[in-house]
Amino acid sequence: MITKTLLAMSGGVDSSVAAYLLKSEGHDIIGAMMKLYQDENEDVNVNNRGCCALTDAEDARSVATSMNIPFFVFNFTDTFGIEVIDRFVKAYQQGRTPNPCIDCNRFMKFERFLHRATELDCSHIATGHYARIEKHHNRYLLKTGLDLIKDQSYVLYAMTQAQLSRTLLPLGNLTKDEVRTIAQGQGFINAKKRDSQDICFAPDGNYTGFIERYTNTSIKKGNFINKNKQVLGEHKGIINYTIGQRKGLGLSSPHPLFVLNLNPTDNTVMLGQSEDLFSKTLTADDINLIPMDIITDKIRVQAKIRYAHTAAPAMLWQTSENTIHVEFDMPQRAISPGQAVVLYDGEVVIGGGTIQ
Repeated sequence: MITKTLLAMSGGVDSSVAAYLLKSEGHDIIGAMMKLYQDENEDVNVNNRGCCALTDAEDARSVATSMNIPFFVFNFTDTFGIEVIDRFVKAYQQGRTPNPCIDCNRFMKFERFLHRATELDCSHIATGHYARIEKHHNRYLLKTGLDLIKDQSYVLYAMTQAQLSRTLLPLGNLTKDEVRTIAQGQGFINAKKRDSQDICFAPDGNYTGFIERYTNTSIKKGNFINKNKQVLGEHKGIINYTIGQRKGLGLSSPHPLFVLNLNPTDNTVMLGQSEDLFSKTLTADDINLIPMDIITDKIRVQAKIRYAHTAAPAMLWQTSENTIHVEFDMPQRAISPGQAVVLYDGEVVIGGGTIQ
């Protein structure tokens, strides 16, 4: 099926090879980068760890030009501020651990970008994600990429049937090494470029500093407490900590202490032992299901509670229109509110939701 396709180009090697593969198949390709964040240092990509800097746009344009593909930059900073940055800041202020990459995919690539594709009379969009989309009977399925080390299906769990039906993922059957080999063979300027690793609006990894600047407020200090609510010392503000954290607490103790809970109401950080971090159950809301509209009975799944987590066997059931419950066979460490739980049946993504 030959399509007119709007391809999201980040300046990285993955989207560049995606462009090459689609053009080789005869698709009518338009390349576009989404300008998402305005920063006084936007021409600097800190340690080449972020994305969407001016240098990235130049790389994307270079690749597009080499293939005679039209290339545009769309200014989506307004939507990104509302749907991604504001959600990120609010989550940290509420003692949660957000995943802005999921929100970026959900609200930017597969909503705002897809809408722009419609305006340009493109039937499809394409990205360089390592995942697969296949149609089975009357449903579109999202599957893991064949390169399980690079698999990105976790961050795509919120895709709807309408979005899946209009999305092409040409890298789903390739490994990262194969992608780089193709890029080198085509002489792409970014063939050896490092993958982006951090959040684009905070490429230095200093989330606290970013939130302070973005909100124009100083982070309030508070108390470290134990499970008995005894004060153990002073913390530097709850946004500096995540569930399971051990390092950087600044406390002396005869045994290792770990962050168990963040309470924005009384501005406390609860500490405890490593064994206190394990739990067998979780509830998630704001759910999205892909192979079905509703789960009518308990089903066996493999569940991931964070991107780098190894999927663990569990039982899943739906408790309301927008909530699910997951019970693991074995306790899992540091289940963190705000993160996504994504459910799999083998290589098929069942769906997911936000951990409560």
